[in-house]
Amino acid sequence: MVGTLAKKNRRSLASRYWFDASVVAVALILLSIAWPTLHVTHRVPIAAMPFIAGFAAFPILLVRVNPALGWAVSAGSALLIALAVPHQPGSDIPFQVVHILTLFALVFAVAVRSPLQIVGVAWISTSLLFATTMAQAGDSFAEAGFGWPIAITGLVVFGLLIRWVVVSRQALVKQEEETELERARRAILEEKARIARDLHDVVAHHMSMVVVQAQTAPYRIDGLSPAAREEFESIGTGARAALNEIRGLLGVLRSDGQLPEHAPQPAAADVATLLEGALRAGVPLTWTVEGSLDTVPDTTGLALYRIVQESLANASRHAPGAPVWVRIVRDHDLTLAVTNGPAVGTRAADPSGTPGSGITGMQARATAVGGDLVAAPRPDGGFEVRAQLPLPAATLGPDALSALGTAG
Repeated sequence: MVGTLAKKNRRSLASRYWFDASVVAVALILLSIAWPTLHVTHRVPIAAMPFIAGFAAFPILLVRVNPALGWAVSAGSALLIALAVPHQPGSDIPFQVVHILTLFALVFAVAVRSPLQIVGVAWISTSLLFATTMAQAGDSFAEAGFGWPIAITGLVVFGLLIRWVVVSRQALVKQEEETELERARRAILEEKARIARDLHDVVAHHMSMVVVQAQTAPYRIDGLSPAAREEFESIGTGARAALNEIRGLLGVLRSDGQLPEHAPQPAAADVATLLEGALRAGVPLTWTVEGSLDTVPDTTGLALYRIVQESLANASRHAPGAPVWVRIVRDHDLTLAVTNGPAVGTRAADPSGTPGSGITGMQARATAVGGDLVAAPRPDGGFEVRAQLPLPAATLGPDALSALGTAG
């Protein structure tokens, strides 16, 4: 589709180039006719001949750029020449034939391209111009006063018919383009639906099986220790959370570019559940939360939840067995610190500090809510993630508002 549009643009530019070149050639030809023959119809000083001939021929150069302006210049100069420039004896034409041809061409262009109000003004004004000047030149009013306005009226009507054909064709082309875009959009929606079906048939099915097996294992297996039961419970909880997120993703894929109305989105208050689940899963985790997270805005709460989730996943992946400390402080804004010690055993955290896709994603989430995030290795071989997320003044507690007032 992009290639087709580029070809259309190139053809359009080439057409305009050749049209403009043809108009310039026609203007030069008209000038070459008007200048040498001006003395036949008018008594003009030699020094003024190129200017009068130019007014007769050059307004046609505006036929594409601004036909209404070209018509105004041509009609105004025709009236001035008819009134101010003396005719040769025996000449009944108030201005040159070249001027008439140029004026007719511009009236036709106005009828095709200009607003209808301007078309009406050009039609009436040109009809009056020819009726008055031709009658003043000596022609009878019956022959000149009606003949020229009828010819101009026919020219305007023909131009309006051409205008209607062009507008209809443009509307048809636009409709075809919209149909093509709708066809491409439908193909995208069908592909999204296919992906959703694949995810539902494969991933969601297996995750559901994991949930069922984790929930029924304590009843199917005898002699499980309390630690094993907690482990199965943690597996079931994590699998259910993952299944809920997959359902939310399926809702997005199946919708028409809109978020599903009931898609499960974690909030700041769900961070405690996330930390407890990580602790049950065996992560040596310690955390502190200062201040209430219940009234944190949804977007900020979602960013906080995802950053904590990704930080815990990175700590478990790159420093298995290492202690992890999480500290969340809600004051004037929301501050988060997730720190893990060096890996237990031979595997250590990456000392290069080069951010992977997970860190880049966390930074994007923090930036999206107006905050910032820094992730870097620690001197002891561990790793630390620090984030600061702003909070609107309306969500701050009384103590924080009081502190803000004191600080101001």
